[in-house]
Amino acid sequence: MAKLTFNVDMCKGCGLCVAACPKHILEVSKTKINKKGHYVAEITNQEACIGCAFCATMCPDCIIKVEK
Repeated sequence: MAKLTFNVDMCKGCGLCVAACPKHILEVSKTKINKKGHYVAEITNQEACIGCAFCATMCPDCIIKVEK
């Protein structure tokens, strides 16, 4: 099982990681806001992550870390 971690303080909520996820387990939060005032990306089902790292590849700010 893979584990995703986000540097939420640097996330700008662009949603590119959400669009890239083949398992559709990422979303831009409707409630969590970072220090910069952006709604942040989050994983909805950690157990379903396959560790493909498409999300990390698409992130323009390199805030996603994938651990296998």
